[in-house]
Amino acid sequence: MLNRPVKTLSLAIAATLLTACNSMEPRPYTVEEQQQRILEDQARMYADQEPVTHPISFYEAVARALKYNLDYRLKLMESALAADLRDVSSHEMLPRLVASAGYAGRNNDSGGTSIGIEDRQQSLRASTSEERYRDIDSLGLSWSLLDFGVAYYRTQQKTDQIMMAEERRRKVAQNVLQDVRNAYWRALAAQRLMPEVDQLLQRTHSALASARSAEDRGLLPRQEALAYQRALIDSIDLLSVRRQDLEFAQAELSALMSLPPGSKMVLSDEPEPQMPELKADIGSLEQAALENRPEIMEEWYRKRVNANDLKIAKAQLWPNVSVNWSYQYDSNKYLYNNSWSETGLQVSVNLIRLLQLPALNNAEESQTKTDDTRRLALSMAILTQVRVGALRYQLSHEQLEFANESLRVDQSLLSYARAAKSTAVGSELEVIRAEGRYLLSRYQREAAYSNTQAAWGRLYNSIGLDIMPEVVKSYDVKTLADELKRKMDQQEQERLLPLTQGSTNASTQS
Repeated sequence: MLNRPVKTLSLAIAATLLTACNSMEPRPYTVEEQQQRILEDQARMYADQEPVTHPISFYEAVARALKYNLDYRLKLMESALAADLRDVSSHEMLPRLVASAGYAGRNNDSGGTSIGIEDRQQSLRASTSEERYRDIDSLGLSWSLLDFGVAYYRTQQKTDQIMMAEERRRKVAQNVLQDVRNAYWRALAAQRLMPEVDQLLQRTHSALASARSAEDRGLLPRQEALAYQRALIDSIDLLSVRRQDLEFAQAELSALMSLPPGSKMVLSDEPEPQMPELKADIGSLEQAALENRPEIMEEWYRKRVNANDLKIAKAQLWPNVSVNWSYQYDSNKYLYNNSWSETGLQVSVNLIRLLQLPALNNAEESQTKTDDTRRLALSMAILTQVRVGALRYQLSHEQLEFANESLRVDQSLLSYARAAKSTAVGSELEVIRAEGRYLLSRYQREAAYSNTQAAWGRLYNSIGLDIMPEVVKSYDVKTLADELKRKMDQQEQERLLPLTQGSTNASTQS
């Protein structure tokens, strides 16, 4: 029969367990909690950003993207997490020192009697050598050779994973640079051309209405009037499509820089850097790519991580040596010694697991071949990217020269049309058509220049050149932009451009 305190304790434990079970029921977030989460996330996304107070240059756009881009910040946190996990793993190599203190009790005495082995007769009366309630304390130190070996290899793995996280961070930074380069020059073209596009669209719509009116009044032959209307409609269609492209570029750049919604973005309309001619030897570019690409380095570190996995599996096959020492205390007054120390040395081996050794040797060989083949396949793909990137840049550079020539011709045609303008309706329409062609040529020239910049960025990225200084967070945007410009100029001069005076000047301009 249980006494009252035991019954009360049992009921309390049962009630606690029932409450815990009820708390495990699914509980969706409320609408208020979702709204609060959205507000907090939005505040954190745009927290601690320097306000935009002046037109943004290309290097400042890159600096803002790298400083405030959430993907890049995530990779930084992954690197920090990998370093913390390495520190945690390194502590597992230390011996275990366990201290414990407790209280033991029972509701009756512990004890017994003795009987003779041969005659089965009771030889002692019932007795006890243990108090009902006593304190128990201990301090134990233990060390295992197997645990030390496993922790050692785990720490090496964590160290390599730090390097892998760092390579992924490098890759994200390189991708951010390429994306900003792709978007910035298109956004700058949008800033330059959109007011003129809007103005010409308005004039073209007015001219279309005038052409229809001239057709209705018979001022122009019907076929000629319809031909003008067709030309104007085609021009409106082309200009509308180009306008959408320009708007998308501005939105993309704003997102890359993580600007808060509603921020006014004005780009610095400075003279365009002259695009240099690529004359570097393709072999040196390929060599630089094999040395610098983060993906290759990450795969190389991954090979060591995989090798350490197999080393851990092998270490678990060999004999384990464990050393133990402990200090014990028991308050039991019937003990002759209430405190004592214990020491022990134990050697153990799992003989059955030794059968895994041949399979582990085969797995190690296969893993090495797989890692090497994966790295070689990646290297081949990277070499292809370098060759294609160099060819694409050369072709885009030629296309830029052609676009410049085309723009020159259309500008001359526009000047001629304006000079020959008369009061006739057809003459006005011809001027508008010439302006439309000229504006489209300007767009094509701006697109050719941005494509050349994008091709240069892809070549830069395919070689895996670093642009980041050691510290990013502590730099303001202007200082970081200056450091990025200096680093990029240095990398281009050393890796992408021939070591001649002319190419060095071109690199400095770019």
